[in-house]
Amino acid sequence: MENTNMEQSAAILQAAFKAWNAAAGLRAARLRNKRFTYGDQWGDVIVTPRGRVMTEKERYYDDGATPMTNNLIRQLVKTIVGRFRTQYVHEEKIDEALTEAYDLNQLAELDSRALEEFLISGCCVQRVDSVPTLTSTTISVENVNMTRFFVNAFSDPLGRDCEIVGQLHDMSIAQLIKRVAQGSRRKAAWVRQLYSDSAETRTTEVMAAMGADSQGALDFWQPASPGKCRAIEVWTLESQEVIVAHDRGAAQVTVHPLGALRRLKRETDAELRWDVATSWHCRWFTPMGDELAHYVSPYAHGLHPFALKFYPLTDGEVHSFVEDVIDQQKYVNRLISLIDHIMMSSAKGVLLFPQNALPDNFTWADMRQVWSHCNGILPYVPTFNGEKPEQISANNTNIGAYEMVQLQMKLLEEISGVSGALQGKSDSRGNSASLYQSETENSVIALTDVFDTFNAFRRTRDRLIRHLAPPENVAP
Repeated sequence: MENTNMEQSAAILQAAFKAWNAAAGLRAARLRNKRFTYGDQWGDVIVTPRGRVMTEKERYYDDGATPMTNNLIRQLVKTIVGRFRTQYVHEEKIDEALTEAYDLNQLAELDSRALEEFLISGCCVQRVDSVPTLTSTTISVENVNMTRFFVNAFSDPLGRDCEIVGQLHDMSIAQLIKRVAQGSRRKAAWVRQLYSDSAETRTTEVMAAMGADSQGALDFWQPASPGKCRAIEVWTLESQEVIVAHDRGAAQVTVHPLGALRRLKRETDAELRWDVATSWHCRWFTPMGDELAHYVSPYAHGLHPFALKFYPLTDGEVHSFVEDVIDQQKYVNRLISLIDHIMMSSAKGVLLFPQNALPDNFTWADMRQVWSHCNGILPYVPTFNGEKPEQISANNTNIGAYEMVQLQMKLLEEISGVSGALQGKSDSRGNSASLYQSETENSVIALTDVFDTFNAFRRTRDRLIRHLAPPENVAP
């Protein structure tokens, strides 16, 4: 029986690692979107015609130009988050318990940051849990970093086809013992022993056994900060055969394990039927493969503690708000860099001075000094062909680049749905206040899908809060 449990634990840990690996593309896209949102917009890798691999920034420097950044994406994100704060985040909560949870966890702030993550990555995850204290329990809500979260590939926008979900934790040994030892000194000593000097060697062996010996897998197995212990929390949806007993006289339906069938037939006259029940199980693992804890969902709702929303999940794919406007942002940066390069390269105030027209006893340094003064007098000897000093000031910047910048900025507003009216820009056309208000409302309509999807996520989170019960003793 013990070998069977060990095999099941190893299979679950391997399934968790596969779910983590399957989301590698999503994490990479999120990091790129985050770079563009916060101003690092020249880091995309390209291949030059000569086959050299470099970033776009390196390519511009190689061509003698300076890459310029005019971060418009950040302003779009801030506008949407600001609209959310003014329109949705302060909605009145009629549920007293919900109001207490909102105040205790400062959910107005957490939700704003979760929305920012949602716009950047198309994903948002919050964990709703009960935190025991010495005298009571409190409801804890926290944003889950997407670099530490994993879930199986699913396509239902409501997440009803999730079967494995989990989180990577980096804790001190004391925090981990408090989480899994449940007051047992013997188990606390066992946990300390697991994270001893041999932990790194054992982790390497487990990684090799699962084919996870590549550098890209280290984020799953090793803590991000030195001195921390990596623990892997895995929730799985599992099924088991049960017997459903319907006592018509007492108007009561009870569910029993399959092994209780004989006893029920002997002790009760209730109507019995076979069925299959599903339940969420939680297991905590060390990166060495040891199972630290195993328990069935202790919450009243019977689910895992994560509220999650991925957008839009067409064919199970995730596409964020920021992803849609990256191309326009890149083109704006290129045009601005082009204008800057042209202006730097154009002749500005260059003096053409014939060599044979330089006055006697004048040096070129003398000529430069006189020319730099606004009231300077520079004598010169005219030649028979009429040559004289001439200043060159070329204007080669009017090549349509300014119009292209304006076009791209307009396209960026059209694609994102965040118009100038929504950003609070003044209307220079002299239109009426009612028309300006109408434009603002129409801009909000363009973002209704984003707001409503995120608010659906918040309602799911609020249901978890309402139905959250203090966990029972979950020591394995």
